Amino acid sequence: MPDNEKIRAHPHLNRVFGKLLHDPNLLHLNRRSVSGAFFVGLFMAFVPLPSQMIMAAGVAIWLRVNLPISVGLVWVSNPITMPALFYFAYKVGAWTLNTPLTEWNFELSWEWLSTELAPKWEPFLLGCLICGVAAGAIGFLLMRLVWRIYIGNQWIARKKRSCSKNDQS
Repeated sequence: MPDNEKIRAHPHLNRVFGKLLHDPNLLHLNRRSVSGAFFVGLFMAFVPLPSQMIMAAGVAIWLRVNLPISVGLVWVSNPITMPALFYFAYKVGAWTLNTPLTEWNFELSWEWLSTELAPKWEPFLLGCLICGVAAGAIGFLLMRLVWRIYIGNQWIARKKRSCSKNDQS
């Protein structure tokens, strides 16, 4: 985990977030902080903007969840996976709005943005929202479940150790 003091001393972060940077949950690993970070990171992975990591960091600080996990999970949508994730989001949005699917011939240009994306932006953004909430919720619940199983196993192991010590006495 990053050093608390380096993050707190960062002039830009300190100016924007101030005292919120002093929350220990930003860097600690606990059930609330980690599961919340999974929601934030996976939700932000479906935000179709180039500043996903910055937004994930801001939301993580604001919600007081683990900052490195939130920012790291944004990389679920990377240059390799992004086309498939965003096309899937478009299909979900089109299905939700009951609009027909159309071909995507991606070309990064103003002409493409104005002619190709214009009729598709509503299903695309709705699909991104639905997929982001679903991925975040699944990640949140899955981490809660994993954490509960881990703690349960720790208690069972502790009880076994305690019983074996009592048997030896």
